[in-house]
Amino acid sequence: MSVIRLIVGLGNVGRAYEDTRHNAGFWFADALARQAGAHFSREAKFHGDVARASLPAGAFWMLKPGTLMNRSGSAVAALANFYRIETPEILVVHDELDLAPGQSKLKFAGGHAGHNGLRDIQAHLGVTDFWRLRLGIGHPRDVQREQDVADYVLHPPGRDDFRSIDEEIGRALAIVPDMLAGRFAAATMKLHTRPGPVAEGPAKTEESP
Repeated sequence: MSVIRLIVGLGNVGRAYEDTRHNAGFWFADALARQAGAHFSREAKFHGDVARASLPAGAFWMLKPGTLMNRSGSAVAALANFYRIETPEILVVHDELDLAPGQSKLKFAGGHAGHNGLRDIQAHLGVTDFWRLRLGIGHPRDVQREQDVADYVLHPPGRDDFRSIDEEIGRALAIVPDMLAGRFAAATMKLHTRPGPVAEGPAKTEESP
């Protein structure tokens, strides 16, 4: 049974990109590092920032590629090859245009759907059989915005969207222990199951004396 041994957060390096939608994967990786009490450090041979972390469910590596998004594959391949991490043991966390802010999906294998980070990772690994955590950032068409997609992802989300993305990252962090333990069905169900609305009881009225 496979377990997750490497969690990769995708984004673009540099202050100019820190708060942009395309860096949602970095936001997740930073939140996970804080939760695990781990610290990233630059590793030139892995072309990015690397951390070794432990949770009760297991130990794992974290990686934030230090290249631009469309060159992420060199970092992932370098670390995975060095530590002999198989591709089904890799979870890549990235922004997803086709999901609204406040939504996320877990997926195993498949295409890159035009995401340049995934495209380059697949090219360097030579396969597509790794896990992906897709963090919704919305699409400009969803808000009737005449904006180029490349421009949209390289700008910060509005306050409400940022709050929704941040809250969803918090929900997604809860599945990491299951992923580390190889409980992929449980992780998927936990992430994809949304709590229903709270039913309200009948309105109370004051009784006449």
